[in-house]
Amino acid sequence: MEASLICSEVNSRVSSVLNRDVKQYGKKYMFDGNEETCWNSDQGELQWVILEFPQSVKVSELKVQFQGGFSAKTCTLEGCLKGGEFKVISHFYPEDNNSLQISFCLCFPIQEAHAVDKVKIMFENSADFFGRLIVYSLDVLGEKAS
Repeated sequence: MEASLICSEVNSRVSSVLNRDVKQYGKKYMFDGNEETCWNSDQGELQWVILEFPQSVKVSELKVQFQGGFSAKTCTLEGCLKGGEFKVISHFYPEDNNSLQISFCLCFPIQEAHAVDKVKIMFENSADFFGRLIVYSLDVLGEKAS
């Protein structure tokens, strides 16, 4: 059954936080359900989020909400098993607006999805001149691998 894979046991890492101000712009704000808070990256060409799940999962969908003007133009979803190397699962191309955007992982339909312990979301080509991103919410949907 497909559901959110984000829970308190998921470990997350991000490429950067604006001015290292984690109290105001930290990664936790992507998952708090509050539409007033956000993760704000520092400047740079390539930003990323890594999520490590407590057990193997099969990812079927990714939901992300950017702030218009601070979105990525090209994104890559990668996955791996513990101790393995990341491999590309899907590419997606968000629109530069404030709406919740959904990306289906077209490379692996649900019934053929590979189990992963970690996912890495690469945000490339930011709409912002300095490469900053603002993400209000991020969710990964799927199911526990059997």
